[in-house]
Amino acid sequence: MNEKRVLLIIGGGIAAYKSLELIRDLSRRGISCRCIVTRAGAEFVTTLSVSALSGEKVFTDLFDLNDEAEMGHIELSRSADLVVVCPATADLMAKAASGLANDLASTALLATDKPVLMVPAMNVRMWQHPATQRNLEILRQDGIRVLDPDNGEMACGEFGPGRLPETVKIVDEIASYFGARDAMPGQGSLTGYHALVTAGPTREKLDPVRYLSNHSSGRQGYEIAAALAADGAKVTLVSGPVELDAPNGVDRIMVDSALEMLAACEAAPDVDVFVSVAAVADWRPETVADKKLKLKGDGAGPTQNIVLTQNPDILATIAARESRRPQLVIGFAAETHDVEGLAHDKRRRKKCDWIAANDVSGDIMGGADNQIMLITDAGAEAWARMSKRDVAAKLSQRIGHYFSSKKEV
Repeated sequence: MNEKRVLLIIGGGIAAYKSLELIRDLSRRGISCRCIVTRAGAEFVTTLSVSALSGEKVFTDLFDLNDEAEMGHIELSRSADLVVVCPATADLMAKAASGLANDLASTALLATDKPVLMVPAMNVRMWQHPATQRNLEILRQDGIRVLDPDNGEMACGEFGPGRLPETVKIVDEIASYFGARDAMPGQGSLTGYHALVTAGPTREKLDPVRYLSNHSSGRQGYEIAAALAADGAKVTLVSGPVELDAPNGVDRIMVDSALEMLAACEAAPDVDVFVSVAAVADWRPETVADKKLKLKGDGAGPTQNIVLTQNPDILATIAARESRRPQLVIGFAAETHDVEGLAHDKRRRKKCDWIAANDVSGDIMGGADNQIMLITDAGAEAWARMSKRDVAAKLSQRIGHYFSSKKEV
């Protein structure tokens, strides 16, 4: 396998010190780094430490004639498979969004023909400023992948979004890119198969401004769609409203309600595997008010009665098809108690092949990790707690083994 190489641009922020950990962890994954350190970045990390960890010469100055003789800035910008900006400061994001090129880092970003991943880190007010959000939208429209910052306490003492994501998350994102890149047609275990995945919550309207929903972030479904695509499958992702980018190589259909999600699933082409991950609302209002519902009097009077009706069961509907039923139908069961018992019961009732059950009584829903118990006709298999990306990779691998075993029979 060819060596994977990243051009890492280290911006000037207190989070720059984490770039050293990133270089080390990428090296452990077999991914090498060539680095550009901005003038501001050099105030937080030394070029000596970056060079020692990367094992490469560090580039800093656009007008260094010696560097130009060894490797011009155009060649530098195209010598790697992926360009990563970490930390991506508000200044670097603004330059990239505006097409400015007045130093080595911004020139490399403008000259590169390779994919770019930006990992922002900055003060919460800077991150939330309309100018930064405007630049963020421009960058994403330009095809640059931006990893959202974490929430937490800042070095300045403020709290909110703007913290650099944990290094393991950044490494996973980079490794995921290379994994998807390596899974070219004809190489993945699921090449030639078509998968349909649902993800995220649904929103059931009460009136023009209110709706019923849940806390699902959609992350697990999106990771599964990405993993299936990385393993060579053609993937159609039907997603409820989430704040996530479509995974590379995945055909995404956005919906709001359960009825819309069912319609999109039924309209999808014939598929080999259906993975029902979406947290579909069980009920919807029987009628949707055409005007905003108002309190009566001072709010202490009669309560507003809302009549609910049951939503269609998407998993059971697809599993019960007499024609066009996928070869493998997998449901997810989010439970708060008796996880295994309820999962076995759900598998029988829904007539699906597998159930991936998880206990959501803690911090699973909306969080970064998951803990799965896979229920099949062979029984229950408990998986250790792991990242949702690792859950997705393991499930995709199991799906690949399933279809491989079918071929061998």
